[in-house]
Amino acid sequence: MRKTAFVLFSFLMIACSELIDKPKNLIGKDTMSEVLADFALTEQLSAVVENNNLDNDTRYILQQKKIKGNDFVENYKYYTATGEIEQIIDKAQDIILNKDPKAKIYIEKKLKENKKVPAFAK
Repeated sequence: MRKTAFVLFSFLMIACSELIDKPKNLIGKDTMSEVLADFALTEQLSAVVENNNLDNDTRYILQQKKIKGNDFVENYKYYTATGEIEQIIDKAQDIILNKDPKAKIYIEKKLKENKKVPAFAK
């Protein structure tokens, strides 16, 4: 009985882990992190620079990495469904902090001011 229950449970776990099919044009985790970091930096830039077209900036970032918009969306959904998006976002955060180490101090300051946001893990 236990063996049958274990086999059935294992089968269900495997079936549930495949919630979404792997995209045809799978983008590597490192590349996804780089793209997300660039998106975040561009979004912050648009807050400072007037008349900055975020759509054009997004297209430019994807074009530089030779990624189609639909491929990016499919990959983002895939990594979210598999639970790997957290690692990708953490790496994107590291990329940003490596580009501007002063950002870490600023982020920590803002997190202390806003008690609803969890502490900065890095």
